[in-house]
Amino acid sequence: MLLLKHAHILLLTGGRWQALENGYLGIDGSAIRYIGRQRPAEPYDEEKDMTGHLLMPGLYNLHTHAAMVLLRGVGSGLPLDRWLHEAMFPVEAKLTEEDISAGTRLAMMEMLACGVVSFSDMYDMPHITAEAVLAAGMKANLNRPLLVFDEDEAYADSWRAQKAADFHRDYHGAGDGRVLVDYAIHAEYTSFAEQVRRHGEACKAAGARMHLHLSETVKEHEACKARNGKTPARWFYDLGVLDSPTIAAHCVAVEPEDVDILREKGVTCVHNPSSNMKLGSGFMPLPALREAGINLALGTDGAASNNNLNLFEEMHLAAVLHNGYTGDPTAVSSNELLSMATVNGARGQGRLNCGELAVGNKADIIALNMDAPHLTPALDIPALLTYAAQGSDVAMTMVDGKILYEKGEFLTIDYERTKHDVRRSIERLYS
Repeated sequence: MLLLKHAHILLLTGGRWQALENGYLGIDGSAIRYIGRQRPAEPYDEEKDMTGHLLMPGLYNLHTHAAMVLLRGVGSGLPLDRWLHEAMFPVEAKLTEEDISAGTRLAMMEMLACGVVSFSDMYDMPHITAEAVLAAGMKANLNRPLLVFDEDEAYADSWRAQKAADFHRDYHGAGDGRVLVDYAIHAEYTSFAEQVRRHGEACKAAGARMHLHLSETVKEHEACKARNGKTPARWFYDLGVLDSPTIAAHCVAVEPEDVDILREKGVTCVHNPSSNMKLGSGFMPLPALREAGINLALGTDGAASNNNLNLFEEMHLAAVLHNGYTGDPTAVSSNELLSMATVNGARGQGRLNCGELAVGNKADIIALNMDAPHLTPALDIPALLTYAAQGSDVAMTMVDGKILYEKGEFLTIDYERTKHDVRRSIERLYS
């Protein structure tokens, strides 16, 4: 058992985030055993003095493409459609299993150093990503996305669909539940109706969750209406895809009817402000979705369109972006953004007993160094975390009671080997 002592502890109380001062947090195995101002009566095997630190729930990155760190900076200055076809796809066609492994390890180091404990990833060769996640000790919802390039291809003949089913069978629940396997459809514009309908049925039959891109740009949204006579949200709805618990990334161009659909189906909408703004795609209408009662979470998207995996930066940008364009400094609150980055993300991944610090919950905890000049004075902790805190302020990241990152050291990922493997991949991909 481990006791973290003399720390500020960020707790969710009555829907509000508040800091318990000079508190104690006890950990037994993978779970939180004690939280309080008084030292617990039972003895602990190990104690860590956390004076000057804030303990808070680990962050959830609900939409990313981890291995795309190998494409960081590629295609900058291009809109989404050209970025994909001219910059991304040609390099991605060269990726090997070794590249995916190296890129995933690099991405996990970046996320751990910024306080991310779990991520939802959509990319090829997910079995390689799963093995990297299991070795590192992180949590992740993974999938093999469905893309369809031949409208006449029978679903039963789709190797992508078969591999998605195999991946769910082989890895769902691995690592004591740290790895969960979702189904995924890349997007409306990379698929056809019959295959999408069948994939939605397969997801529902497997009792899985669904992950998809939705209305990322106005161009994509309007093209879907021209092709199908309906918006992407309505198209997926009519095909039964949203009958499974779904996370929908971006949701930039959604219409009022779409909002009603997303609310009806309990979809988690994932805001990716940095990626959307960099690509000139626009931004999610967050206040309208919130007012509709939709579960909202945060994502970084891939490092190729961001260009980092720092969720603190996403919180800050989401705050100032929406307050700025609405002309209302109360449009998005610090309280709301902290929930989006933590408990809402856990809910979107289907993870019980995660996302907030509470007795019985998983010990997914990060510690921030509050002695930094830009975090002084700490008069309003939620505001400080969303407007001032940086990913570099994270001093410790713990998942299921195990410390994975502490004071600049990665305890479960070989940093030097990863650097070597990444250099080798980059030399081959761009030679």
